[in-house]
Amino acid sequence: MKTYFRGAVAAIALTAAAMTSTVAQAADTIKVGILHSLSGTMAISETTLKDVMLMLIDEQNKKGGLLGKKLEPVVVDPASNWPLFAEKARELIEVKKVDVVFGCWTSVSRKSVLPVFEELNSVLFYPVQYEGEESQRNVFYTGAAPNQQAIPAVDYLAQQEGVKRWVLAGTDYVYPRTTNKILETYLKDQLGVAADDIMINYTPFGHSDWQTIVADIKKFGSAGKKTAVVSTINGDANVPFYKELANQGIKAEDIPVVAFSVGEEELAGLDTGPLVGHLAAWNYFMSANTPENADFIKKWKTFIKNPKRVTNDPMEAHYIGFNMWVKAAEIAGTTKPDAVIDAIVGVTVPNLTGGYSAMMPNHHITKPVLIGEIQANGQFETVSSTPGLVPGDAWSDFLPGSKDLISDWRKPLSCGNFNVKTGKCSGKGS
Repeated sequence: MKTYFRGAVAAIALTAAAMTSTVAQAADTIKVGILHSLSGTMAISETTLKDVMLMLIDEQNKKGGLLGKKLEPVVVDPASNWPLFAEKARELIEVKKVDVVFGCWTSVSRKSVLPVFEELNSVLFYPVQYEGEESQRNVFYTGAAPNQQAIPAVDYLAQQEGVKRWVLAGTDYVYPRTTNKILETYLKDQLGVAADDIMINYTPFGHSDWQTIVADIKKFGSAGKKTAVVSTINGDANVPFYKELANQGIKAEDIPVVAFSVGEEELAGLDTGPLVGHLAAWNYFMSANTPENADFIKKWKTFIKNPKRVTNDPMEAHYIGFNMWVKAAEIAGTTKPDAVIDAIVGVTVPNLTGGYSAMMPNHHITKPVLIGEIQANGQFETVSSTPGLVPGDAWSDFLPGSKDLISDWRKPLSCGNFNVKTGKCSGKGS
């Protein structure tokens, strides 16, 4: 009996020691949350972002980690389910105890998690183009705001392609609707486009039957005025959309499409032959001819063990955001959110297209704007680029409720939507 008791005590002691060791090991790593859909309609775009985060973490660990500790990736799958994003974000922060989160793609997923990051005071780096009209203290927007993508794309089509009629085609959620609201106002007020020359259409996520819609676009474009499609169609719905364009004989020289959510990764799953000449507006293309990009591509293909895998704009946004977070943590001497948030404004890091991107007081970054033509090999040839880097604007100059708002998270202002006319902070940033 005594022998059994002593054995039980020893077993309990060993278990306690093992638990203590596990806790100590956990404390010896800095956990990085990765919140991207690995299943569902958005997996076509988001899986690559999970992969590039694993690469960036691996590369940083090869350099010695951060603040004397190794980085540990913690991956979850919100499965293209917008409420599930909030649950998974809470799991990462409260249960997994991550120090930072890189994730989301759609604006509806980002909107879902905003209250969680604010409540738990954690940090999110969001890497995808979005509609603006938001600036949250706990979020860093490394993708394009409308003035870094949508507005320059429309200007290019109007000035270089002579477009007079506009189809604004999008997936039915907040990003396309708000972006198209900005674009409709811009087309009418700034470019003098008549309401009859603007066609707006929305379809659900995963929409697959494009025959009628594409026929309507073709008919709209037959009125004798140069017509273009501005596409905020997101996810795997792009595959049947472009296939139907080809089926109905719509070529780039007839009705060019400029896309904001189609990059090299999405083109990898398409027959690009019929798409040649159509356009995309981004802040990065894999074809960028810089030493930084060549090094990034080489490391990516080595890490992913597949020479056919491509790079794209949101991957570069994660590259920039991750390096900014690392630099801010080094400046602050800690990964605690408040210290990182204070330290990161003004941080500059190399981008992949040449030059340095900076984190601004509104938690957006400076980026070049590129317009690219789709090539037969699934890459883009840049046909237009801004002469320098464009600062991201959180609040649109073309919406009445936004044009008087600025965002500055530095003390003492610490406001995401400060009204310059009233001199008051309107709220928390969205």
